[in-house]
Amino acid sequence: MSTRGLLSRLEKGHLHPSSHKETPLESITRHLRVLLNTRRGESVSSPGYGILDFNDVVHSYPSALQKIQTSIRTAIQEYEPRLKNVVVVHVPDVHEPAALKFEITAQLALKGSREVLRFRTRVGAGGQLELW
Repeated sequence: MSTRGLLSRLEKGHLHPSSHKETPLESITRHLRVLLNTRRGESVSSPGYGILDFNDVVHSYPSALQKIQTSIRTAIQEYEPRLKNVVVVHVPDVHEPAALKFEITAQLALKGSREVLRFRTRVGAGGQLELW
């Protein structure tokens, strides 16, 4: 049974409102963690939600990097309307050459805002994307 499904998130309390009001950045970050750790096809109600399964492209590494970057950017553009001008760049790591790390840069799409947000990701154990 998948540990990323709605019921498991409810059990773990991930969908319960917190005691403090979230800032837009906290809300966006929380949503990106869910979005980027969902594989396309996992959501029955929205089959396009999520990113491609890394197992589908790992055999074509390093050319798979472009496919992964595109998948991340497309998912954010389609499912996170609070961000615009999304750019995803692979960040090579000289200390860990096989690590998949990306930097996401986007502009906050809230009215009157020119704020630019930066997120870093790393593909961790089991293909989970860590985001900070």
